[in-house]
Amino acid sequence: MELKEENLINIHHFLPHRNPMLMADYILELTPENVMTSFEITPDNIFVHNNQFVEAGLIEHSAQTSSSILGQSFFEDPESNTKVIGFITNIKKIEVFGLPQIGDKIISKASLISKYENICNIFCETFLDDQLLIRTQISLFIQEIKS
Repeated sequence: MELKEENLINIHHFLPHRNPMLMADYILELTPENVMTSFEITPDNIFVHNNQFVEAGLIEHSAQTSSSILGQSFFEDPESNTKVIGFITNIKKIEVFGLPQIGDKIISKASLISKYENICNIFCETFLDDQLLIRTQISLFIQEIKS
């Protein structure tokens, strides 16, 4: 998949994460029910071990991709100083099929299964080219922190 600069959405507008815990570079597509993200594995990533992006990194990447669906309602105004807290409430299923290497660009596609207020259940798959790396079903909670 070729990434065109004009089609990319700044991930910072939809996630509270920052380096070193930010595990997504760009949002490629975003709707209220679906999201697609990209992420390049770099040598300085905290989840790289022996030149591979380990399972914990893939899970965190899946969770961040998935939370973009719910997070978009909190970060609609890019200039706002909205602060949120979010976390995984449940992992129903994880299947890992492969690990990407340093320099690989992975693409994740997530779809909303269900949502109730600030909790959602999301299905996510991550690919390296046509190879499926991980499949997850995750429940997430996200809430704005009031000052």
